[in-house]
Amino acid sequence: MIYWEIFWAFFVANLLGYGGGPATIPLIQIEVVNNNGWMTLTEFGDVLAIANALPGPIATKMAGFIGYELGGVLGAAVALAATILPSALAVIVLFKFVNLFKDSTKVKLMTKSVQPIIAVLLAVMAYQFFLTAFENSGMLHLVLLAAVSYLTLIKFKVHPSLVIFGALFYGGIFLS
Repeated sequence: MIYWEIFWAFFVANLLGYGGGPATIPLIQIEVVNNNGWMTLTEFGDVLAIANALPGPIATKMAGFIGYELGGVLGAAVALAATILPSALAVIVLFKFVNLFKDSTKVKLMTKSVQPIIAVLLAVMAYQFFLTAFENSGMLHLVLLAAVSYLTLIKFKVHPSLVIFGALFYGGIFLS
């Protein structure tokens, strides 16, 4: 029964996750944390941080890890299949219609109208992570990590995965 639940959670999240990884992350969070209670928000944030630091599509990395945690190798395979299936089906079924509607102003407007919704979903998720970080590590560590991360990303143009690894290292030393 757990395999069906894993499949359904990741299938729905990726079916509705228009635009790929960033749009899918809040939907995966809702399924994994809120609806099924498989992880806490803190655990989900840790998985997200590690998945962001690794190369490749974020949704598949998260699906593989969460699926493995819930159901072993078969759980990982089920979660990965459910993550990939909506896009694969859409490409197969809708491919012939792409050329017909690629210049349609209505299709372009529909695509642009989804962008604010994705931004709100990401903002809500960032706010929830902020609250969790504040509760778990305190204001001093939160402000310090935010300031150092901002400087390294914006001023020194350090790759985000290195910043994430640095924050993981800092947390392992000072917050454990």
